[in-house]
Amino acid sequence: MALVVKDRIKETSSTTGQSDLTLTGAVDGFRTFADIGNNNTTYYAIVDGNNFEVGLGTYSTSGPTLARTTVLQTSAGNTTKISCTGNQEVFVTQPADKAVFEDASGDTTFSGVVTANSGISIDNITIDGTEIDLSSGDLTIDVAGDL
Repeated sequence: MALVVKDRIKETSSTTGQSDLTLTGAVDGFRTFADIGNNNTTYYAIVDGNNFEVGLGTYSTSGPTLARTTVLQTSAGNTTKISCTGNQEVFVTQPADKAVFEDASGDTTFSGVVTANSGISIDNITIDGTEIDLSSGDLTIDVAGDL
């Protein structure tokens, strides 16, 4: 199971209540969740009238359905699934708190683990407020045990 994010995926759903969404076909000009791939996860948004929900969902070709695995935010300002009325649209989105971006100063701030493949170039890094200049050489960090 992989996290997959694709462009221009939007479907309708006639699901009621807080259960998994049964997807009923692409909105004109969009593609279906089948592009995500069976058992893969994706970030989604549901719009149902004035209510919305943003979360992480798991797509299944059976149905086809989108399981509302983790709710990140709703129009009520919480993480409780909205109750669908049977006339909603669901689409792939990029949640704001999952995005990595430069601020107005050109800095990027994030927490968590960073995994980089070969070919990455970093000129400097700041750790706990201390800037380390990497432009003149390599940085090797050995960590023994858990942090």
